[in-house]
Amino acid sequence: MQETDLYQPVKDFFEAEGYEVKAEINGCDVVAIKDDAPTVIVELKTTFSLELVLQGIDRQKLSDDVYLAVPKPDTPIKRKNWRKRQRALVNLCRRLGVGLLLVDIAATSPRGVNVLLDPAPYQPCKNTGKQTRLQKEFIERVGDPNTGGITKTKIITAYRQDAIRCAEVLAGGNALKVVEIKTIAGVDRAASILQKNHYGWFERVSRGVYQLTELGEATCASLSPQT
Repeated sequence: MQETDLYQPVKDFFEAEGYEVKAEINGCDVVAIKDDAPTVIVELKTTFSLELVLQGIDRQKLSDDVYLAVPKPDTPIKRKNWRKRQRALVNLCRRLGVGLLLVDIAATSPRGVNVLLDPAPYQPCKNTGKQTRLQKEFIERVGDPNTGGITKTKIITAYRQDAIRCAEVLAGGNALKVVEIKTIAGVDRAASILQKNHYGWFERVSRGVYQLTELGEATCASLSPQT
């Protein structure tokens, strides 16, 4: 497949919308113009790539209505891969303010073009809940126990640090009441940590009394409050 295979379906699509369409105008793959409407620019590529994105951004110097066009996947593997990526790619285009067209070169024109996204100015919607959780985690985490960019390694969160403090209080076979663990460890959410037992470190021996499991003892012995 070549980029030129995408041109006719895209041309037919915009002509059906009343545009006059021409190719390769001042470096733009496709330019579509009609009265009382913004000029449309379409960049064609056989795959969605960084090069295509950069071309689209560059074309925004010439028009607010810029589309990126890629072929519809034509094999089961390609369709599966596209389904996994489509949402993320559409979100990327939305943030950049460019549109996205999926072109079926085998379909009867102008039905061969599926508009996944029209170009529009991006207005980010802030998630105040996530912002609050981000700030809360930053404030509650003691020190900086992680290294930025690490992979395949457990992230040391403020929750884990609190669980370790509770475990240290119980290390060595101690069995204590929740209120004692909370006070000695200085962890306000000790009761929740003990009850949920996310790491499998704690076990209840009687009502309101907890001790460490074998896993908890072993883990506690190998960790420090900062890990």
